[in-house]
Amino acid sequence: MTIEQLLGAVEQAPPGDSVAVVARFLSEQLDAREVCFLITELGGETLWRLPALWPSRDRKQDPVQVPGTVYDTVIRTQRLHVTDAPRSDGQWSGHRVLTPVTLRGDAIGVLELITPDPPGTSGRQQIAQAAHALAYVVTANRRFTDLYEWGRRSTTPTLAAEIQQNLLPDALTVEAGQATVAGGLEPAGDIAGDTFDYSLDENLLHVSVTDAMGHNEPAALLATLVIGALRQTRRAQASLTEQARAAHQAILDHGNEATVTGQLLRIDLTTGRALLVNAGHPWPMRLRNGRVTEVEPHIDLPFGSPWHGVYRVQELDMRSGDRLVLFTDGMTERNTADFDLPGVIERDAQLHPREAVRFMTRALREATGGHLLDDATVVCLDWHSSGSSLRTSETGADTGSR
Repeated sequence: MTIEQLLGAVEQAPPGDSVAVVARFLSEQLDAREVCFLITELGGETLWRLPALWPSRDRKQDPVQVPGTVYDTVIRTQRLHVTDAPRSDGQWSGHRVLTPVTLRGDAIGVLELITPDPPGTSGRQQIAQAAHALAYVVTANRRFTDLYEWGRRSTTPTLAAEIQQNLLPDALTVEAGQATVAGGLEPAGDIAGDTFDYSLDENLLHVSVTDAMGHNEPAALLATLVIGALRQTRRAQASLTEQARAAHQAILDHGNEATVTGQLLRIDLTTGRALLVNAGHPWPMRLRNGRVTEVEPHIDLPFGSPWHGVYRVQELDMRSGDRLVLFTDGMTERNTADFDLPGVIERDAQLHPREAVRFMTRALREATGGHLLDDATVVCLDWHSSGSSLRTSETGADTGSR
């Protein structure tokens, strides 16, 4: 079966049977067994094992913890890994092969299978191709079913958390030739209305980070208003000033005197020119030549504040090799005093933005004992340059685990 035939078989199968189709492909080609797809949870710290045949929903297995495991190595390095496969009696039975399931830098999960012999060069290539195809298959088919979303959840979220998750972009990471963007959101116990968004157009990269006041459903509804206004105007090719004004007006009209802070960033991918609107939001941080400094743009009032001014569009100095970190105040205020955000950014300078975000939120959880008093959101953007075609999902194996 070729990749073309594999995709054709997936098209003929129900949306939830994608893993079964890939399992059959690998079984035929490599005599593989126990083929599983492990899908990442939102924070990337746990994996949920989805066998080729879906289990009963009332018998869901425990999650696989990622930190310090072989799964951590596979996700971090984005490389195929082979280990011995233990049997229940402690003896060895074949070889366990794990390979990343990733699309444009977005780590969707890990493909795991058992083979009787270590795969050779051709076998490794077939497994990697199947995993890459599975990334496209899952991305396409989860539009038609809740099975994959159910598969990655440890608990049923609150209504506010459901709204908040659905406001996030479908992929938390994207790689382009000129830039790489990755975001993460660590929710508080009482959802506090944080969101982030991005869009990669033909010649423009759009990024936004917003923080709605309040908690739970009211904050989630405010976040819905601001994200809806920003997406509607962005998709109509409106300027940054117009996008900011639309978000402001939406909160004024429907926000019941509440406010939302935010930053809107737009980078021209052909020239590298970066423009920023800052609506009452914490200053970004920039990593350049191994050192972190605060970017200090002018601050306008939050969206929904009782004023009728014009949001200022400001030039942002971006150079090849820069890393820009946008975040909400939950990363630096309330009970996060023991969290050294600049130090963590400098420490993880060599990591892929996806991994830098993951280790950043992990360090935040450790500093707060896992009890955040406010949502904490971070977006990490690496700027490669306007003429770059650099795309890599890998983080070097010599960086070690955090």
